Amino acid sequence: MTEEQMIQGCRENLPGAQRALYKRHSAKMLGVCYRYARNQEDAEDMLQEGFMKVFSQIHQFKGEGSLEGWVRTIMVHTCINHLKKNKKFAESVSLAYAEEVRIRDYSIPSLLQAKQVVECIRMLPLGYRTVLNLYAIEGFSHKEIGTILEIGESTSRSQYTRAKSLLEDILIKKKILTKPKEKLKMVSGEI
Repeated sequence: MTEEQMIQGCRENLPGAQRALYKRHSAKMLGVCYRYARNQEDAEDMLQEGFMKVFSQIHQFKGEGSLEGWVRTIMVHTCINHLKKNKKFAESVSLAYAEEVRIRDYSIPSLLQAKQVVECIRMLPLGYRTVLNLYAIEGFSHKEIGTILEIGESTSRSQYTRAKSLLEDILIKKKILTKPKEKLKMVSGEI
């Protein structure tokens, strides 16, 4: 089934097309959800809720940009809304699935250590982790993050700076960063 056939089938509420879209994107989207979720069960709930929105809003997809990017945007907003709705933003949450996290730093020599870095990110408080995730991995600006999380732009910047500093400390303690003076470089879309 081509992507166009799948999209059209979803617009017509055809179960086969919905299954195909889910099968094609669910693994990556579960990774996105897990970055915001407390555990696997919460991530799966976010994923299901997100795909319900994808299926109900598929008629809004105009084909501008990739379908995966459009689905990912819905998933991120679903996760944030889930956290707000369940008042979990003040609690600590997990982040995992390193397959989509790219590391670019000479002190972290290979992607084999990506899972270790992700596990360290899991140790961050939820507020720090969420801002770090939205800024460094999803590529949102601090202004956009402020709007999404209903916080000030300066609060987003502060949370990101603190998250990055705390993450560096954790990475040093876990001996993932080899020298205390090394800094973890975070570029939008990469860690």
